[in-house]
Amino acid sequence: IPEQKVVLITGCSSGIGLRMAVMLAKDERKRYHVIATMRDLKRKDKLVQAAGDAYGKTLSLAVLDVCSDESVKQCIDGIKDRHVDVLINNAGIGLVGPIESIPIEEMKKVFETNFFGVIRMIKEVMPGMKKRRGGHIIVVSSVMGLQAVVFNEIYSASKFAMEGFCEGLAVQLIAFNVIVSMIEPGPVHTEFELKTIRDVREKEYPGADPDTINYFKNVYLPGAVNIFEAFGQKPDDIAKVRSRADFKVVESSSPRFRNLTNPMYTPIIALKYADETGTLSVHAFYHMLFNMGPLMQVCVTAMKFLSCGFLRRRTISPD
Repeated sequence: IPEQKVVLITGCSSGIGLRMAVMLAKDERKRYHVIATMRDLKRKDKLVQAAGDAYGKTLSLAVLDVCSDESVKQCIDGIKDRHVDVLINNAGIGLVGPIESIPIEEMKKVFETNFFGVIRMIKEVMPGMKKRRGGHIIVVSSVMGLQAVVFNEIYSASKFAMEGFCEGLAVQLIAFNVIVSMIEPGPVHTEFELKTIRDVREKEYPGADPDTINYFKNVYLPGAVNIFEAFGQKPDDIAKVRSRADFKVVESSSPRFRNLTNPMYTPIIALKYADETGTLSVHAFYHMLFNMGPLMQVCVTAMKFLSCGFLRRRTISPD
């Protein structure tokens, strides 16, 4: 259909990518043709089931590995006229644990996917968007790209890098009528995140000293689980996040550059920018982790109830 926008989404086998693909493919006005991509099409079953009648009509599948130049090029070459109206960069991987115990190669894999993988996609579709004087590039970043979290330093660094890249790119592309948007979730209830928490509890951490391992396993992890359970959003919440009062990020003609999805992180980001030296936020997080461990669960519960009202109204609503 000529008036349909072509939307390419990476990382659609589960979680946020799957829900975004299904939401757009099931659009009542059939405004989108969604190309949902994943590294291995053997993992397509959940997406196909969720898409229902939309599969084969407004939703099609394609193989894509964002870590491979050739795979990215082949995927875009397979699209008619290489025409992509909306690129949603969702594919990503996490990494958590004491720095001393993480091999450099593992760190490089995180950057290869979360940073260079996004750049590969943008480089492949951006020339067409610039030529047509129109397009929308969306990057699923993270609140950890705005405020780093202890024991997630490498993951945070990859998202910080992406945020910086997009800040520069967004300015350049305005002249070509191409919009750049970032979606910044906090914790999200996905199989991936739940599996990560289970795995890190059981792992050994060679190279890290006993105190650091103790802080990680007995202080950080319980606190992270509490926060995850209290504030974690569903993938649908992220897929539906609105950039303006009436428009989802994909639909809006003038979307925000940054779209923070979780109201609980608004004051955390404000804390960071309240003190240009950075000392305030660094010491605040230190005391929260190391001196207030027993109080964390109480604080999290209190903050959860508070967030249902005032803070939730002051952030981007997913409803």
